[in-house]
Amino acid sequence: MTYCLGIRLNAGMVFLSDSRTNAGMDQVGTFRKMIIYEKPGDRFMVMLSAGNLSVSQSIRELLQVQSLKDGHGDQPLTIWNAVSMFDVARVLGATVRSVNNDDGDALQKAGIEFNPALILGGQIRGEAMRMFLVYSAGNFIEATRETCYLQIGESKYGKPVLDRLIAPTVPLDTAAKCALVSMDSTLQANLSVGLPLDLLVYREGLLQSNQIVCIDEDNPYFQMVHKTWGRRLKEVFDTMEDPCWEGGTAGHPIRTASSRYEPMRKISNPTEKIV
Repeated sequence: MTYCLGIRLNAGMVFLSDSRTNAGMDQVGTFRKMIIYEKPGDRFMVMLSAGNLSVSQSIRELLQVQSLKDGHGDQPLTIWNAVSMFDVARVLGATVRSVNNDDGDALQKAGIEFNPALILGGQIRGEAMRMFLVYSAGNFIEATRETCYLQIGESKYGKPVLDRLIAPTVPLDTAAKCALVSMDSTLQANLSVGLPLDLLVYREGLLQSNQIVCIDEDNPYFQMVHKTWGRRLKEVFDTMEDPCWEGGTAGHPIRTASSRYEPMRKISNPTEKIV
């Protein structure tokens, strides 16, 4: 499995992916799940992938040459001449469907699900930043101000911290820290997600990024995040009151006078005859 995360903010975008793939408990591999498509000064795009590795690798390579007929003028539409990230997402969707048409039947006969999920984000000169989540059917949704982050893979473990802390106005470095905490929570809970990680921070309007890092188990910042987050969680937990069942002087009683929440009970009658 995998865990990949894309965050779209007012100031830019943050991308984070793990690199573990496995086909069984004794067959674990490491493959990069982040790829950058870049034309300096014109466009900067990042794709994160989850799902069957052979499928996602085919998609990422074919995306560079995939075209749609409804381009501009006589030129077919590609990721290199598209004037909007929406059109780039359309080309990616067409690439997913093309791979499914070529390999889907054979994969199904082999008992392998066609299950890619992709996050595509970036910026084209003259357009605002945009980020999309592309499904296995080639359709997609876009990140919005209300939902400014997208996840693929093992998303549930790292979602709570994102829901509490991520908003469009959050600074990029704060979002990068939050993304690493989200990943650390996932690493703690699921063995199918693993190091090394790829982290990229993109600042709005630059059409390039030099804030890219591969994080392994010896990375000092990630080790600090891992140790500090676990310790502070325990400290906060220990400061909360234990439940007080008797009420009394408890500042936050767990049980209050109310008939609304009484449990349903079946009281046994010892004099009742069993037929």
